[in-house]
Amino acid sequence: MKNKYVLTILVFLVWIILLDPNNLISRVREVRTRNRLEREKEYYMNRIDEDRRKLNELRTSNENLEKYAREQYRMKKPDEDLFIIVTPDQERKIRRERKVSKTPKPARKRASDKSQ
Repeated sequence: MKNKYVLTILVFLVWIILLDPNNLISRVREVRTRNRLEREKEYYMNRIDEDRRKLNELRTSNENLEKYAREQYRMKKPDEDLFIIVTPDQERKIRRERKVSKTPKPARKRASDKSQ
């Protein structure tokens, strides 16, 4: 008698953990995905609020607009000199971007090569 109960419990557990359409493994995966998406949503909501605040500042003040243009787009007046200070982290990022953009492209076959 005792073995029937143990066997029934084991079959039930295997069914719940592995075989059921809403099994435990899928459930854990879905919870992780939901948590990741909630974090992303919070991040983007914060970014939207920050961007709205910046946009409002730029629309209301010409001084802020000039400051933004100078900082972000490195604009300057004709009689000014511009000095850009780059941190080591920024320099590494720039070098990585340049290295990626300089990857050689595969050679194209010429029409004379195709005829041979």
